[in-house]
This record gives sequence, structure tokens and C-alpha cells, in this order.
Amino acid sequence: MEVGLVGLLRVSWIAGTLPILIASLPCSGLTSFHRALSGFAKRGKTLQSSSEKFTVPQKFFSHFYVVAMVWTTFLLVTTWIYAYRMAPIVSKPFHYYTITSHLTGGSHIFSWHKTYSSPMEYRYGIWQSVFLLLLMEIHVSRRLYETIQVFDYSPSARMHIFGYLTGLFFYIAAPLSLCCNCAPEVYKFMLNGVAQFIVEGKNYVSDIEFDWWVFVISLLKLRWHQWIGAAIFLWGWIHQLRCHAILGSLRDHKEQTSEYVIPHGDWFQIVSSPHYLAEIVIYAGLVVASRGADLTIWLLFGFVVANLVFAAAETQRWYHQKFKKYPRNRNAIIPFFY
Repeated sequence: MEVGLVGLLRVSWIAGTLPILIASLPCSGLTSFHRALSGFAKRGKTLQSSSEKFTVPQKFFSHFYVVAMVWTTFLLVTTWIYAYRMAPIVSKPFHYYTITSHLTGGSHIFSWHKTYSSPMEYRYGIWQSVFLLLLMEIHVSRRLYETIQVFDYSPSARMHIFGYLTGLFFYIAAPLSLCCNCAPEVYKFMLNGVAQFIVEGKNYVSDIEFDWWVFVISLLKLRWHQWIGAAIFLWGWIHQLRCHAILGSLRDHKEQTSEYVIPHGDWFQIVSSPHYLAEIVIYAGLVVASRGADLTIWLLFGFVVANLVFAAAETQRWYHQKFKKYPRNRNAIIPFFY
């Protein structure tokens, strides 16, 4: 199951990235393909077509983050419980003993209360997944808040249904990619916990104990890769927060003028899509926090970069068409390069 899940996620990220890379090639024979793919990616101001065929309201953007919030929270809680019970990296102050372990002689490898016997490197890997999911939880929580409180999408703003479905897939697959190496064990562990609850009922619930200090100290014992990655993540997270606030204020201004205006401030001074650049920095932080050792997370990062660079190019093109005096020194997404 583990190989199947990891393999499926990797194939999905590759399948999502390749068409974008192909459409980005400077080849005249790919013009139609590029036009079709950009049509799928356009939304809001860049979606020029008056036809509403195969589109949904852009305010459906909030669906991405509702799904992401629920799914990431579920993965975080279950993985954290598994890490706490089965792969602690600090000593626990109490012993675990249940009817199930007694009846099976402690041989059930996925018993809820089984004492750990896994190598320390494996335990660090589990807590690394918890750490990555915690960062993702911070990210999607803010994005959900912004879609509700910061962005006021115009009733006429639309997005292509393909882009909508891609967004839903992304926010299901991305959090899962951060913990895919331990997800099968977590799944079996939780199923065993449910089975024990059915058998033991209230006795099982009363036997469950949590030491919150173990939760916290286990994260604090992670290695320098995780904390450097978290710093990079936070750097991008803060700048994206600022850039979204700028864009949100422009939408307020647009209600009064009925015209788009050129955004200024923060990273808008150097690139046209700084919120996309910040998103790339955020996922780069996740790669570093994973020690750069997980191919699945690298492929996730590759999809994010390809998708956002492609979208930023379309946004840059729209800005230059819309504003004759648009700042020529602004690159699309990568400062001083592209």
C-alpha cells in the first residue's frame, strides 16, 4: 500500500507538471496547446472571455481552503497521535497496558498502546511529517481566513472548472504528500484504535492518556533542517500575507473606481506576482524542512513552481496589455530573472 500511495502521488505530480513545461516551450507548434492550457488556468481579471461556459464563480476559491483545512487537520491529528504512541523521541512517564495487548501477548504491531521498538531515525521521520503538516495547517488556515475576510471577489469574476478541480485535487494531494511515507501505518494504527474502542468501549477511552509535554518536546527535538525550513516558510508566509493585504485593498478601491489599479508595496516593487513568489518560498521551506530527502515533496514543489510561473507569465502579459505605463523593471515572478 505504501509503494502504491507514494507512487500514485509521484505520478500525479509529474502528470500535472509535464503539460505546463511542454506548453512553456518556445515552439510555434505548441501555440494552440499553450493557449488551451492558459485558458484553463485563467481566472478573475485574466479571464477575458464573456462566456461563462465551463466556469464557476471565483469565490469558489474558498472551497480549496475549506477542504485543505479539514483534510490537513485530520492528517495532522492522526499522524501526531501515531507519532506520540508509536514513535516518541523522548521518554514517556507511564507504561501502556491494555486488554488487547494482554490477549495478543503484545504481538499486534499496530496496537494503540504498543511500546515502541522502531529505530530512532524512523521516529524522527514520523515527527518530521508532523512538523510539515503543522506548517501546512498554519498556511491553509491563513488562506481560508483571507478568502473570507480579505478578498471580496466580484460577482462577475469566474474561473475555469478545470482550474477549480485542479485546485481541489492539489489541496488533497499536497498535505498527503507531506506524510505519505507513514500514512499507511497511521491508517492501520487508527483502524486498530477504532476496533479496540468498539471492543472495550468506555474502558478503552478511560485508559487513554496524553502528556502534552511529550507532544511539544518531541517537536523541539527536531533537527536544524526543520527549523531552517520553518524560517524560510515563515519568510514567504509573512510576505504573502502582506501582498494579499495589498491586493485586498485594491479590490476595495476597485469598488469605488470600477477600474483596476497597479499594485505597489512589498515585493510588488520587484515582481508582478509576489504572492506567487511567496508561495514558492513557502513550499521551498517545506522542502528544506523535509531535509530535501523526499522525492514526492520535490515533485510537489516542482508542480507548484511550474504552475505559478506559468500563471505569473499570464498575469504579466495582462498587466502590460492593460497599463501602458506599467513599470518595465518588474519581472513576472523571479526577481531580476523572469
